[in-house]
Amino acid sequence: MQQPLFILSEGSQRTRGQAAQDSNIRAGKAVANSVRTTLGPRGMDKMLVDSSGDVVITNDGATILNKMDIEHPAAQMIVEVSETQEIEVGDGTTTAAVLSGELLAKAEDLLEQDLHPTVIVEGYHEAARLAQEAIENEVLDIDLEDDILEQVAESSMTGKGTGDVTADVLARQVVSAVRQVAVDDVNREDIHIHTRTGASSSATELVEGVIVDKAPVNDNMPRSVQDATVAILDAKLDVRKGEVDTEYNITSVDQLNAAIEAEEGELRGYAESLKEAGVDVLFCTKKIEDRVAGYLADHGILAFKSVKSKDAKSLAKATGAKRLGTLKDLDESDIGSADSIDVRKFGDDELTFIEGGTDAKNVTLFVRGGTEHVVDELERALNDAIDVVIAALDKGGVVPGAGATEIAIADHVRGHAASVEGRKQLAIEAFADAVDALPRTLAENTGMDSIDALVDLRAMHDAEGIAGIISSGRSGEIGNPIEAGILDPAAVKREAVESATEASTMILRIDDVIAAE
Repeated sequence: MQQPLFILSEGSQRTRGQAAQDSNIRAGKAVANSVRTTLGPRGMDKMLVDSSGDVVITNDGATILNKMDIEHPAAQMIVEVSETQEIEVGDGTTTAAVLSGELLAKAEDLLEQDLHPTVIVEGYHEAARLAQEAIENEVLDIDLEDDILEQVAESSMTGKGTGDVTADVLARQVVSAVRQVAVDDVNREDIHIHTRTGASSSATELVEGVIVDKAPVNDNMPRSVQDATVAILDAKLDVRKGEVDTEYNITSVDQLNAAIEAEEGELRGYAESLKEAGVDVLFCTKKIEDRVAGYLADHGILAFKSVKSKDAKSLAKATGAKRLGTLKDLDESDIGSADSIDVRKFGDDELTFIEGGTDAKNVTLFVRGGTEHVVDELERALNDAIDVVIAALDKGGVVPGAGATEIAIADHVRGHAASVEGRKQLAIEAFADAVDALPRTLAENTGMDSIDALVDLRAMHDAEGIAGIISSGRSGEIGNPIEAGILDPAAVKREAVESATEASTMILRIDDVIAAE
């Protein structure tokens, strides 16, 4: 008799065939279902508490999935779908996750009907191609003026802790921020968000410049400088030290006084160099010695120490100043400018506002809120809004929101399924049913009957070519999302379809799971 041959290490676990497929599909569906109730303007929030007791309250799909402690490898793929969606277009993370789960659920039904996974995968890819066609057909032939972009931003933020009252105000500020930094294209890094508790969200303002979380190094320095000249230094303003440890023997009072005077002269020289160069404000990424700070204050120079490198980069871009490694040979071309630099007090903290720089291509949304949880959720909402406005401008226009595009996709895919021969037709129809789950979920979260809503959506789409779920009070109604001002970037829909299809088909092709001990 032949001896058994062991290939895997002792303690390894192996799951094969349908058992492996069932396990992966269940895990994917579970993750998708965990964020399903957050979809749409009336979606619910999740409270996430980590092991140290820190609490996050949000309905942002990417944040929820990122904070969850997920171990199953197939479930991790759904998390990666939302992360990809967040990175590429900034919104639609819940849509992508829910669609992935629905595609897996429909595939599970097809597997029970003895369809081979390869057939399902081929059908899904064909259906995804048809879905992209449908999205292109839905792109509105309109100019992306500010009012349209404001509708895109507001649609993205509605239901994300902004409140219906302030969403339109925040949307205007988001569009203004994007327009401010736009030249040939938009550099996302030029738009900053700075949060601070202590006021309502309606107090959020757009600052045409940069906010630095720093206070002056000396209390005697000015708190406000108009038409300021700015220098940025990446070096310590302290007594120079040799590279080699050295001892000096002082044998007289004159020698001691000379050493002290030399040290004081060096420190005083820093302030005098800046004064002679005409610098009003200094931002230093390193230490500023207290005596130097005193000399700077004597010359009326406002100075900040230990500025973060990221902030220094933004300051350099906003003011036109160069980042210097030394104050020697300080030239006029090294110095930037700003219309105003103000130090403002918020509670016990001080913030410095640098506005109206030479280039003025950096803007900051100064976000206010009553609590840390509120400002954190507002920050997430505004980040999404900024991303979708940029996506609409740079990546192919806008489409109707409120589930209208999903209804159009499902109708287009289902209409072409009849022309496909063989069992692949079943997979294409299943894809259309999975897409239908998105407006059905919107209806559920809005308080409508999901079956009745889906029937009415299809009927209105057949009659008028467009139909969506419009939030109205505590419930919703079927209507025209364009007339209601509910618009989404086409890029969000494209990315959701593509990433959800890729993730679900990858999971379906797995029939063997080998887990090491």
